[in-house]
Amino acid sequence: MLKFNFEEQLKNVIDNFAKSKGIEEKVSFVVEIPPKNINADLALNAAMIIAKKIRTNPRIIATELIEIISREFSNTIKSAEIAGAGFINLHFTDEFLQQELNKILSKKQDYAKQENINKDKIMVEFVSANPTGPLHIGHGRGAAIGDSLSRILKHLGYNTVKEYYLNDVGNQMNVLGESTKTRYRQLKGEDIPFLEDGYKGEYIREIAQDLINEGKKFEEIDFKKESHTRILGTIKKDLEKFRVSFDSWFSESKIASDKDENGKTQVDNVCQYLKEKGDAFEQDGALWLKSTLYGDDKDRVLRRTDGRYTYLASDVAYHKNKYERKFAQVINLWGADHHGYVARIMAAIQMLGQKKEALKVILYQLVSLVRNGQPVAMSTRSGEFITLRDVLDEVGTDACRFFFLLRAPDSQLEFDLELAKKQTSENPVFYVQYVNARCQSILKEYKEDSSSANLSLLNSKEEKDLIKKLISFEDTLLICDKTKSPHHLTTYLIETADIYHRFYEKCRVLNTDNKELEKARIQLLKAVSIVITVGLDLLGVSAPEKM
Repeated sequence: MLKFNFEEQLKNVIDNFAKSKGIEEKVSFVVEIPPKNINADLALNAAMIIAKKIRTNPRIIATELIEIISREFSNTIKSAEIAGAGFINLHFTDEFLQQELNKILSKKQDYAKQENINKDKIMVEFVSANPTGPLHIGHGRGAAIGDSLSRILKHLGYNTVKEYYLNDVGNQMNVLGESTKTRYRQLKGEDIPFLEDGYKGEYIREIAQDLINEGKKFEEIDFKKESHTRILGTIKKDLEKFRVSFDSWFSESKIASDKDENGKTQVDNVCQYLKEKGDAFEQDGALWLKSTLYGDDKDRVLRRTDGRYTYLASDVAYHKNKYERKFAQVINLWGADHHGYVARIMAAIQMLGQKKEALKVILYQLVSLVRNGQPVAMSTRSGEFITLRDVLDEVGTDACRFFFLLRAPDSQLEFDLELAKKQTSENPVFYVQYVNARCQSILKEYKEDSSSANLSLLNSKEEKDLIKKLISFEDTLLICDKTKSPHHLTTYLIETADIYHRFYEKCRVLNTDNKELEKARIQLLKAVSIVITVGLDLLGVSAPEKM
C-alpha cells in the first residue's frame, strides 16, 4: 500500500511537529501520487499548510520536515527533496518495493484483502428495475457499478449485502396485467384496441402467446401474477449472464401490503410515526412530509386525498426497514433522472433518526450506443428498446461490464459496440486481459523454481515502474471505496497494462544469459498476473490465460 498507508503513518509525526511550532489542532495535509512528469513516488503538502498557519517560509518548514521524515521512515523513504513553493517529494527505498512485491506473491488472490476493516453492515441497493419489462442498457450500467462496488467493498473487509428492491405493487402492476390480458385476447382473435397507457413491447405479446401455448384458460389466469413472475424470471436470467447476483430480493408488498397484528402496514406505521413526531402534517385531505426542514425545495405528499400512498411513502418505509435490519450505511444507485428525489429521501432518513452519512446516493448517467461512429437508436415508437441482453449477446459479458465501468457514474458514457468486439489492443478490455494471457504463456514455458529469486535484481526503470504500479493496487481500491466508484480500478488496470507492455518491450524474460535475473522477472510476472486477475474479478470480468 502506498499513499493511504503512508498518509496514516505520517499523521502522528506531522501533528507532533506542528505542536512544536505552537499549532494545537491537527494538520489537514494531503499525500498524493504526483503526475507522471514529476520524478517522485509521493508528494506531500504539509510544509505549506504549517507555514501558512505560523506565517513563515514553507521551504524552511519543508527542510525541517524532510530531516524528520528521513529519520522516522528510513526503511521506507530513500530520499526527499523540496519542490516548488514547498512541496516535499518522496522516493521509496528498493527494500520497500521488494517487500511489497513479496506481499503480492505471498497473498496471491487475497492481496489487498482486509479482514473485518468494519464489521458494520453496508447495504448496496441497485438495479431495482420495475418488473414490468426486461432490463435495458441503463439498468446494465447500474448493475455493473453496483455489483463491482460491492465486490470491492467486500474485498476491503466490509460486511456488504447486495439487495434488489422489487416495486411489485401499485398501478404499474395493474397496467402490466391488463396489457398482457389485452394481448392474450387479441391473439385469440378478439378485435379490441390496446390500452392507451399499456406496455407495448414485444415481450408482452410473447408472454401472452406462451400462456396460450401452455393451454391456460382465460378465466383461470392471474395475468398480473403471470406477467410479473415471467418478467422477473427474465431479469434474473439476464443478471446471471451479466455475473450479477443478489443476497436479497426485497418485495415492496412486504411494506405496502403485509399487515401486522393491528392491521397496519409498514407504510401506515411510518406515516403515523412521522405525523406524531411533527415531521408530517395533514392539509387539504392529504398527508405531507415536512421535507423543507431538511433542505428540500418544497414539502412532499405522502398520502393523497383519495387515501392512496405515494411512492415516497413506500420508499420512506423501505428505508426505515433497512435501518431496522441494522445496516449502518445504505448505498443507493439511482439513474440520474432521480436527481430531484435525493433531497426528500435524505430528509426522511434524518426524520427517522439517522445521520446524513447513513445514506449515500450514487446517481449514474445515461448510456448512448454508437456503431461505426454513428448513434444507435435506443427505442422505437412500438415501445421496443435496446435491452441489456441485446448488448450482452453482441459483445459479451466481459466487454459489456468493462465498458460500463470506464467512466465515473456521474459522467455520460458512450458505448462503442464495434470497438467492444475487437480482438486488438484498441479494445481496452482485450488490452488488459491480454496482459494476463501473455504472463501465463511465459510462466507455463518456464520450468524452473523461481521462489528463491533475488528481487533486488529488478532495478531497471521499467521494472521499478511496474512494481510501483502493482503495489498501488490497494490504494486504488481504497480510492474506489472513498469515492464509491469502481471506475478508478478500470483506469488503474489500463494504466498497469500500459506499463507492463513497456516492460515487456524492454526487458526480456526468458532465454537470457542471466538466469538469476530471469528468475526475478518470472516472479514479477507472477505478481502482474495476480493483480490483473484480482482486479478484473472485482470488476466482474474474466482473466483468460490464453487468447
